[in-house]
Amino acid sequence: MDEEGPLRQKLVPAVERSSIILDIVAEAKRYPTVSDLARETGLPKSTVHGLCMTLTHLGLLMRRPDQTYVLGPHLLKWSNAFDRQTDIAAEFAALWDQSQVASDAIVSLCILDELDVVFIAARQRSALERFAVRPGMRLPAAFCAAGKAILARWPDHEVQRAFKSFPAPLTDRSVADLGAFSEELRQIRSAGVAVEIGQCQRGVTNFGAPVLNSLNRTVAAVLVSVDAEEVATAEMQDLAAHASGLAGRLSRRLGAEAGV
Repeated sequence: MDEEGPLRQKLVPAVERSSIILDIVAEAKRYPTVSDLARETGLPKSTVHGLCMTLTHLGLLMRRPDQTYVLGPHLLKWSNAFDRQTDIAAEFAALWDQSQVASDAIVSLCILDELDVVFIAARQRSALERFAVRPGMRLPAAFCAAGKAILARWPDHEVQRAFKSFPAPLTDRSVADLGAFSEELRQIRSAGVAVEIGQCQRGVTNFGAPVLNSLNRTVAAVLVSVDAEEVATAEMQDLAAHASGLAGRLSRRLGAEAGV
């Protein structure tokens, strides 16, 4: 059975159509007219005209002198309220409580502060012997999978400018220099998940995935840590998928577009 069927039957058509129009205006490469919107939605022009008039009256759209439409200022009020009411750490905790993860893994939420990652929340069912996670803990972003996941979303020239002086290694497995680090970031961009083995702490493998906000900007990273360097391929894939999935769900709760 299609799970969306019962839900879709309860949707108010005018509200759904208004949402579609706002999405089209937001994504349009040029300002659309009523005719453009009618063509995009497949709705009668008279229906679209009425919806646009209502949205304009409510401040959700603005009509330009050439009869084209742009987003209205009332949306900014909603955007500011969304940011104000969203607590990333609380959203992370709620998602972790609903998720399934191996009992011997620690799942953390990290943010970037200059060139360090700072742990702001962690959930664990058992402590790791080698990796004691606590809120406020800092690690060099170049060596931690969470930092790598965030920095992989930076352009290469920004990474090179930030790392004019490369940090001293934490272990004998820490990435050695900017050239090797840049290659790591290219691989992470392709894979979508950062995997780091023993670079922060010998005997620990970390998996990092970026968290995006409503502007699709990277605001944090989810880090999944296990107390081993020798991890079976299937388990590596499961832990990477868990980090990526949790980061994706957290991103959507923060308003990011699906699939970004």
